[in-house]
Amino acid sequence: MKPRFIFLVFAGLLLAGCGSAPPRKQAEAAPPPPPVKDDTALLPLQNRVSAGVVKDHLLGKQVLPGGTLGEYSDRGKKYQLFIMETTSSQNAAILLLDFKTTLTDPAYIAYMGGYFGTDAGVPVYVFAKLQYLAGVVGLPEDLADPIARQLAARLQ
Repeated sequence: MKPRFIFLVFAGLLLAGCGSAPPRKQAEAAPPPPPVKDDTALLPLQNRVSAGVVKDHLLGKQVLPGGTLGEYSDRGKKYQLFIMETTSSQNAAILLLDFKTTLTDPAYIAYMGGYFGTDAGVPVYVFAKLQYLAGVVGLPEDLADPIARQLAARLQ
């Protein structure tokens, strides 16, 4: 009878441990995005109408974090300049490739290491330099190129 008693005790302990799983912790909320650096000082003053920081999804793009956006107007033409500062040149390059996928017919600009294409019919000139992703929105390539070069020169 002793082996039977041991078996029943063991079976009872085994069954006692077979309860429902402990309640799961609720999924933790995603950590907030890192604070966006205000790079307004890097935007040119000439023709600037306004400038500010966008906390997340710059230009309304899900693939982009926040950044600095400037609104410009020159001889009736309105356009935007943007700058996103990342933690490394590699991260800037990855963002450039992510942004490229949102453009229609992106053309590679070898001397700038960037692309020119359209986004919802709006021309976009985007490039990566050092830890920055930057660009010009709203101007055709021939007008955006000299402005993008000036912007690139300001990114040190």
